[in-house]
Amino acid sequence: MGIAEDIAGPDGWEAALAALAWQLDCGVTEALSDLPVNRYEAAPPPPLPEARPARAAPQGGPSGDRPGDRQAAPAYAPAPAAVDAVAVARGMAARAATLDDLREAVHGFDLCELKKGARNTVFCDGNPRARVLVLGEAPGREEDLEGRPFVGEAGRLLDRMFAAIGLSRTSPDAERALYITNVMFWRPPGNRDPSPEEIAMMRPFVARHIELADPEAVVVMGNTPLDALCGRRGILRARGNWVEALGKPVLPMTHPAYLLRNPLAKRDAWSDLLSLKARLDGGAG
Repeated sequence: MGIAEDIAGPDGWEAALAALAWQLDCGVTEALSDLPVNRYEAAPPPPLPEARPARAAPQGGPSGDRPGDRQAAPAYAPAPAAVDAVAVARGMAARAATLDDLREAVHGFDLCELKKGARNTVFCDGNPRARVLVLGEAPGREEDLEGRPFVGEAGRLLDRMFAAIGLSRTSPDAERALYITNVMFWRPPGNRDPSPEEIAMMRPFVARHIELADPEAVVVMGNTPLDALCGRRGILRARGNWVEALGKPVLPMTHPAYLLRNPLAKRDAWSDLLSLKARLDGGAG
């Protein structure tokens, strides 16, 4: 019997693989020890050094100054003013004249903490001349590794969904193409929802992205893009109802990851896709 079977039993392979996949989805990247650490038994941190008493002020200087004639220097320098990340993002996005310029601007934006923990900046995929722009939420583990949006299981479902109405991210023909991006360009740890502050600082890049790509219609998939474009949440109530944002018709749809968890919702998604096809074909949608 092998070592793994000694530890986990003959049926333990599936459980071990499932546990490893769960850890990867939670953002675990490396193991620090083969044994858990009991923090209650850890040695306490060393005491902080005692503050030294302040030196007495001199009674007089060479110029004859008396105590109190000079204002004492502050003990600490004033804290720097907080940087307005949204204003910085707005300025960087406005200066981008092309999609390549915008990609470089996103790469150079360092005020989002998510960037520090991500492997790649996930900017876009598909044909930038496409009639339809799909706006997702944020990269997952596979997207972070590959540097492209919607490449995991949810992405494969997305490809099948749009192929059913004749659209593809790989099509060179703009009439049959898709252009795909996300609100967030970096993976949130553990695939958590982006915070309102993170969405706010990405909103200028999203708006400029849509302006430069200039699609005929935008499909927002999930609460995060609905919030970024329309300023509200509640995708299950909003889905299927066309709205306008940034001067573009916008169709809210449920995210493919939601459809994988709730297969019965695929019926509504198919109805939404038919509505998109009708609008592209010249109908009201």
